[in-house]
Amino acid sequence: MAGQPRRLRYPRAMDLPTPAPSTAPVAPDAGAAAAPARIQPAELALLVSVFVVAACGLLYELAAGALASYLLGDSVLQFSTVIGTYLFAMGMGSWLSQFVKRQLVAQFLRIELLVGLIGGLMPAALFVAHSSLPLGAGGAFKVLLYALVGLIGALVGLEIPLVMRILKSHFSQRWALSELVSQVLTFDYLGALVVAVAFPLLFVPHLGLVRTGVFFGLLNAGVAVWALWVFRAELRQLGAHVVACVAVVGALAAAMLGADRLTTWAEDSFYGDSVIVRESSEYQRVVVTAGSAGVRLFLNGNLQFHSRDEYRYHETLVHPAMAAHGAPQRVLVLGGGDGMAVREVLKYPS
Repeated sequence: MAGQPRRLRYPRAMDLPTPAPSTAPVAPDAGAAAAPARIQPAELALLVSVFVVAACGLLYELAAGALASYLLGDSVLQFSTVIGTYLFAMGMGSWLSQFVKRQLVAQFLRIELLVGLIGGLMPAALFVAHSSLPLGAGGAFKVLLYALVGLIGALVGLEIPLVMRILKSHFSQRWALSELVSQVLTFDYLGALVVAVAFPLLFVPHLGLVRTGVFFGLLNAGVAVWALWVFRAELRQLGAHVVACVAVVGALAAAMLGADRLTTWAEDSFYGDSVIVRESSEYQRVVVTAGSAGVRLFLNGNLQFHSRDEYRYHETLVHPAMAAHGAPQRVLVLGGGDGMAVREVLKYPS
């Protein structure tokens, strides 16, 4: 009828023809995530080597700073200058890595052996040099110290860029650049964290500086041996690399066996008098010497008291407080492990 809206009829679902099932093969979805590839031994070896390289590099830096403080005093100055020199040298090593173009695995292996040998023997070499140089030759010792720190820092700075380039060249399909940098730096910083905590709490109290340095030198050499085995098919002069690995490991093992005698000789030369007690506690190196002038106590190479004049300090420390109290019956002594303050306290009959 005129004036009424016209109704439109839409087909219902049941009215539509049912399409026939397709027999054409269905192509896989291009956007579907592929299953993660299984990590290869060479890949794992390189990532673990980053952890070890970072741990060893920081250890050598801490050992150099501790030795400089131990032998030269002024720990703030020594640690600041050693850390600054080491970081600068690492930057130079990273810059120099761009000029390494060929045989990346062979170059990495050589650098690991050099870092292990020089870094592992650095504490022992510094002890020997300081004990052998004449008095007043502090300048020559500092030149040797910072030369070793700079050389080790440059070699360590070469390592990480080479590892990243090896990973990129061998596993380019697995790693995007952002993932590669993330993985390498993660292992790098984790290794540094572990050593920063373990150096003062575990290694130095139980192994001493000389043995700790040699131990981490053996870790660097172990990374070189691992790289030698994993990439043996790519190395041109395999026999020469095997001989170099054996020589470095042998030298470091001999240094580990002779560490105690070397430390004893260095301390005898350093202190001058006869050393009657030498022990490493949980917190410090304790040395007691005896000579014609008297007995001396050293903690980490720093003189704590001399039997000839220690009474001046301990009498001044104890007697004013005791006299002000009058007749003390209980006394708390904080520190005073040498017993000298307690000796003065026990002079009061109360």
